[in-house]
Amino acid sequence: MTHAPHKTLPLASSNASGLKGRIKVPGDKSMSHRALMFGAIAIGETTIKGLLEAEDVVNTARAMAALGAETRRDEAGVWHVQGVGVAGLQSPEAPLDFGNSGTGVRLAMGLMATTPLVARCVGDASLSKRPMGRVTKPLEQMGVRFETAEGNRLPLTLHGARHAVPVTYTLPVASAQVKSAVLLAGLNAPGVTTVIEPVATRDHTERMLTAFGAKLTITEKDGARHISVAGQHELKAQNLDIPGDPSSAAFPLVAALLCEGSDITIENVMLNPTRTGLIVTLLEMGADIKIENRRISGGEEVGDLHIKSSRLHSVRVPASRAPSMIDEYPILAVAASFAEGTTCMEGLEELRVKESDRLAAVEAGLQANGVSTQSGPDWLEVTGGGAPGGGNVLTHMDHRIGMSFLVMGAASRFPTSIDDSSFIATSFPEFVGLMNGLGAKIAAPDAP
Repeated sequence: MTHAPHKTLPLASSNASGLKGRIKVPGDKSMSHRALMFGAIAIGETTIKGLLEAEDVVNTARAMAALGAETRRDEAGVWHVQGVGVAGLQSPEAPLDFGNSGTGVRLAMGLMATTPLVARCVGDASLSKRPMGRVTKPLEQMGVRFETAEGNRLPLTLHGARHAVPVTYTLPVASAQVKSAVLLAGLNAPGVTTVIEPVATRDHTERMLTAFGAKLTITEKDGARHISVAGQHELKAQNLDIPGDPSSAAFPLVAALLCEGSDITIENVMLNPTRTGLIVTLLEMGADIKIENRRISGGEEVGDLHIKSSRLHSVRVPASRAPSMIDEYPILAVAASFAEGTTCMEGLEELRVKESDRLAAVEAGLQANGVSTQSGPDWLEVTGGGAPGGGNVLTHMDHRIGMSFLVMGAASRFPTSIDDSSFIATSFPEFVGLMNGLGAKIAAPDAP
């Protein structure tokens, strides 16, 4: 299956001040993918409120339907998934198209791994460049066979294990996707499958699997997390309410900090401790962020973020914080370009294999807008004081690069433009309308 060339949508963002309002951001992407997948292999009907209806997640919903789990959206916007049990997935008739989503394809590979089905997985040009070997390697130890494109990339064909073998697997790099893929494969393998995690990563899979009734145990040994799942134990359907995505909230949050006279509230944001690295870092930089109305929803901590414009100062962001904010470094780099002093971010090697080489794309975008930077294989230094703007940023089909530099334009002296905004729809379709509703000025470059 080939993807037709898409039409590029350039956008420009001009200086804005006094962003005001109360907003909600779309449902958390990580939880949305998992809710559909776990519902697909549970017994009974799972209902999901607040599902992120962006392209990445809709592709996951289509994939689950193709594997035999009926999915539908009702008139109230609630999604219903009819589960088929942990061993009930069927070979799909056509290739499963995951579009731009690394989370979708890598978790689905784990979900399918220990069922004797055959499935072909494809994605768009960006996803087809991303490495899959980190997932295929542990799954092959469980009895799965893969046929992949050169370099362990998509498109790939998965031949599920007929006689699955449980494994104990130590993650060579901190990756919630790899951890999740192995745990999901373990759900239909006999015995106990264990993932050893030397560096903790986001734990949505563990929290949600527990809510679905999986037999999961988590222990600490020698500073590492050992996560074990007992296989061939059925999950029970759940009624879920997905809170707002902190990675999406990051963009209006930083815009409000940087645009003078701003005062906004972002309601119902998920505050899982493995996802709040950006907020921790911004608070260290002097940001005026208050967390109000803290509560627990669906096993996750949730709250409202009240943000006022702030004068930021530089900090050193330790490598140990990277797993809790890996998707937020592009927008942090934008914030750092307006902070006083030089901000150093370490432990960024994972950014080299995201939707783009995200580290190189961020640095090029900063430099195009007059910001001084230095970088290495896994670090970036940004000298602040304010971004003059005026540059055109190449997004490399990366939604987070696009949104980050549109936020920069709202705070810079001259408009900042991006070559293509079409990929923003993969995670945050409402981004431009929501930002302009707060008072931002984002429009096509030739618009008045």
